[in-house]
Amino acid sequence: MRNLVTVLLWVALAFSATAQDRGAPAENPTIQKPTLDLRDGKDIVLEDFLWLNRLIIVFADSPRDPVFQEQLELLKERPGDLLERDVVVVVDTDPKNPSALRQKLRPRGFGLVFVDKDGLVKLRKPAPWDVREISRSIDKTELRQQELREERAGGT
Repeated sequence: MRNLVTVLLWVALAFSATAQDRGAPAENPTIQKPTLDLRDGKDIVLEDFLWLNRLIIVFADSPRDPVFQEQLELLKERPGDLLERDVVVVVDTDPKNPSALRQKLRPRGFGLVFVDKDGLVKLRKPAPWDVREISRSIDKTELRQQELREERAGGT
């Protein structure tokens, strides 16, 4: 429960900053900024995302882990790039109550795992990555290349 509360608190804080908080002119209230689809790993079943979403899974031994916090900050900087690639971000910071996801992927401490739409792990990183690096890795996959070809062929 504490893990879920931490995630929800992070989501609320991460996206509560407005342009006025930064001293910029007020934005059009009808235009919403993109927000990440962030989920607690406790209830995640990989098969539920097959052919629908890519997963970026962030593991840590505690939600207070500074490396984990750094990774979340990096992800919130450019949520649109991840949403464009059908990414769902999953966090798991409770090794004492291992989720099915944690048991299957067996992280040690902090870890970032990219699972493509076909359900296969494409990347594991022991250190934080920014959205630009993640996006490049996604864009190199055959599935993403196929999506881009289909978009060009469809004129979208």
